[in-house]
Amino acid sequence: MALHDDTKSGPVAMGLTGVEGKGCRYSGCKMCPDRAVSIFKTLMGSRFACRSGSDGGAEWRKGLLMLAERLFRELLLSQISYIGHDCKYIPDFLGDTYGHFARRLDLSFNELRSLAGLKMFTELEELVVDNNLLGNDLRLPRLPNLHTLTLNKNQLTDIEALLEHLADVTPSLEYLSLLGNEACPNQLVSPDKDEDDYQRYRYFVLHKLPQLKFLDTRKVTKKEVMEAQARGAFMKVVKPKSEAPSNEAGCESHPLPYSPLPQGSRDARNHKGVFAKCRYVYYGKHSEGNRFIRNDQL
Repeated sequence: MALHDDTKSGPVAMGLTGVEGKGCRYSGCKMCPDRAVSIFKTLMGSRFACRSGSDGGAEWRKGLLMLAERLFRELLLSQISYIGHDCKYIPDFLGDTYGHFARRLDLSFNELRSLAGLKMFTELEELVVDNNLLGNDLRLPRLPNLHTLTLNKNQLTDIEALLEHLADVTPSLEYLSLLGNEACPNQLVSPDKDEDDYQRYRYFVLHKLPQLKFLDTRKVTKKEVMEAQARGAFMKVVKPKSEAPSNEAGCESHPLPYSPLPQGSRDARNHKGVFAKCRYVYYGKHSEGNRFIRNDQL
């Protein structure tokens, strides 16, 4: 559903999927929360009215209806989506309005380079920030209840720094997805990587975040946890540094730092080659090639 903000021209997309009540179901409705609650209350009231003969009097129905309305409203407003607005930072009104009770926040398909605006979302449990511009300078506020974090398709390259930061600020993290980043070596992003590189990456992540239950697209297995404990610290996939750019045409190229030739033979102007007549003559008596050749055939 879409909530309109007074300070912004665009709507705030509020997503609600699969919320079930007694005899009713809302899926991706496009209306304001008050309207959704009103419809829910009407449906619930008609449901209770049909059972008034067996379930009790009006006071019981009224109390139960108020409870259902409150729970539905809390569930509705706890799932916030702000998708596809091309924003470069998290708008202040999101934190001011929904930060204290939001449980799930989806900020996908924007141009975010910072998540500093999350400091108001103290109760956040799920955070989705796919398809943004987040880099190695990413910093999250402390989110003690966060158990799900997806950072797919951003610009993260330093896996070690990211994992150390997440271990510090998200102690309850159980689900993490980093697909589409250079920090996650897979063939979709880096054609030169293979399944072994990706498996080593999983061991390294589980070494840094041993409480994870799900990484990227696969559930964490007991075998992976044991391997990460034993050898995960040595499984970091290191990308070699790029070589210096080649010199322009006509410039002298620098010699290689290592040569298998002796020191005296490396300089073409200082060699020890000798041209002279050798005093030893080879007659070929013991040559294997002459074994079956007679002298008259020479």
